[in-house]
Amino acid sequence: MRYVKISVRIEIFKEEGVFVALSSGLNVSSFGETIDDAKKSIKEAIEVFVEECQEKGTLEEVLEESGFSKINNCWISRKPIAAENLAFSV
Repeated sequence: MRYVKISVRIEIFKEEGVFVALSSGLNVSSFGETIDDAKKSIKEAIEVFVEECQEKGTLEEVLEESGFSKINNCWISRKPIAAENLAFSV
């Protein structure tokens, strides 16, 4: 297995007494009893995801389709130009 450097954004939420970590760019999530546990858990989940993609030979394709860019031998997740909460009624 070849070494790959990836920089991915995660968000952490508290839901029903646990901390949920989400990498929306990779569509990977995990959880923990503390924020640090959630960070450790999401890192492990992303590592497993990346290893599975490497085994299938689809890692670069998956990262590109997920909006990642390869800069100086590191895959960087896309960054939003703007972010806001949008409220509306339907």
